[in-house]
Amino acid sequence: MGQVQHIFIAPHRGEPMVSLAEVEALADCGLRGDRYADPANRKSPQDQITLIEIEHIRAFSAASGLPLAAYEPRRNLVTSGVRLNDLCGRRFRVGAVELEGLELCEPCATFARRTHAQVARFFVHRGGLRARIVRGGLIRVGDAIGEDRGSRN
Repeated sequence: MGQVQHIFIAPHRGEPMVSLAEVEALADCGLRGDRYADPANRKSPQDQITLIEIEHIRAFSAASGLPLAAYEPRRNLVTSGVRLNDLCGRRFRVGAVELEGLELCEPCATFARRTHAQVARFFVHRGGLRARIVRGGLIRVGDAIGEDRGSRN
């Protein structure tokens, strides 16, 4: 069983990520206060919420010797103890919220430009998961993350 370590939102494009202790996940929308909760900023369902493993962030720093803070990948939820790639194509829970893993979050040029060029190579297949919010509710730091055994795509 995994756990939420950090929650981040960005109210506007390019603004620094804001750390929260809890956030409201809005079904088929996004996280309250995050720019992608506004349909005008959301091109597809996979823009609703993103997750990344703290283990990969730490592994990058250990392998490269370069610092990388939990907020720098610009994902909404930073997790521990769960293999997010395994949740692609599946429904799972974060606390009482139900998510559906839609696609892997591969590193982009913006991530490399804002941090270190080495992230582009290191985070291939380790950059996290894009998901749809199936059933909303509050997500809190410390919430458990686990597969919803009752449903699968």
